[in-house]
Amino acid sequence: MDIVSLLQTAFELGLISGLTVLALFLSYTMLNICDLSTDGCFTLGASVGAVVAISGHPYLSIAAAMGAGMLSGLVTAFLQTKMGINSLLAGIIVNTGLYSINIAVMGNSSLLNMNKTETVFTKMKDALSGTFLSGQGKLIIGLIAVAAVVIFLVVFLKTRLGLAIRATGDNPDMVKASSINPVFTTIVGLCISNAITGLSGCLLAQAQKSVNIDIGQGIVTISLASLLIGRAFMGKGSILKRAVGAVVGALAFRLVYTVALRFNLPAYMLKLVSAIIVIIAIAGPYFKNRLPELRRQFAHRKGQAVTEPEDKGGKGDA
Repeated sequence: MDIVSLLQTAFELGLISGLTVLALFLSYTMLNICDLSTDGCFTLGASVGAVVAISGHPYLSIAAAMGAGMLSGLVTAFLQTKMGINSLLAGIIVNTGLYSINIAVMGNSSLLNMNKTETVFTKMKDALSGTFLSGQGKLIIGLIAVAAVVIFLVVFLKTRLGLAIRATGDNPDMVKASSINPVFTTIVGLCISNAITGLSGCLLAQAQKSVNIDIGQGIVTISLASLLIGRAFMGKGSILKRAVGAVVGALAFRLVYTVALRFNLPAYMLKLVSAIIVIIAIAGPYFKNRLPELRRQFAHRKGQAVTEPEDKGGKGDA
């Protein structure tokens, strides 16, 4: 595979995984909830979408995957808001339970093959056949999905309900004092976020033409790292700028991952590469903020090293 094909594949997968980053942009950045059920929800969207597509309904698979993701978000939000369970623990509980549910959805199997299944990508491939965009179906679907989600988030987060969700993440006590129900805003925010995660999982499964029970393993860590990378690139600003930054972060992460693949690393080393990228992404902004202080400390020490010999020389002359 040449470098152009690798870059295109990285861009296509980056767009699809960018949907999960946008989902965390809503739940983590706006709602201030680190949803650890993302891994299981991603796999749920992939498995539900695959089963519906295999049954002969490629378009319905998208809606089904998003609906399944929404149910996952509803359960996570219910545990947090109605049962008093910590948000991190609620995500872990749901993620654990989804492992069994996902295997059940896939017919008590850990793998589904979709090589002969008609998907939204095969539909797009047929539609573009004979045109100058032939062979670009995955890229176009990825761009359409990302653009649709970005536009939705930009519009939604400026509505009254969207502003209430943002306020819940910023200051829940103020929200309660303003007669806004934080339970309702949390439930809506997590349902929408997980619906987008389900969409991402569904598209990845159909793009790869297979679903493995571990397809979503580590996706929450990678997505959070991508979110931080995007923030480092784009900085703070409008919702549109920050949402685009989230997608840019996903593309950057996938690009670095692709470069690592070019070194023909063994398969078991790829997890280590991912971990290193995540460490750099998370620690990078911290050291960037500390850089001026480190420079001042270095300059101060350098100044002391220069003045000490002069002081000793002055005393000797006297």
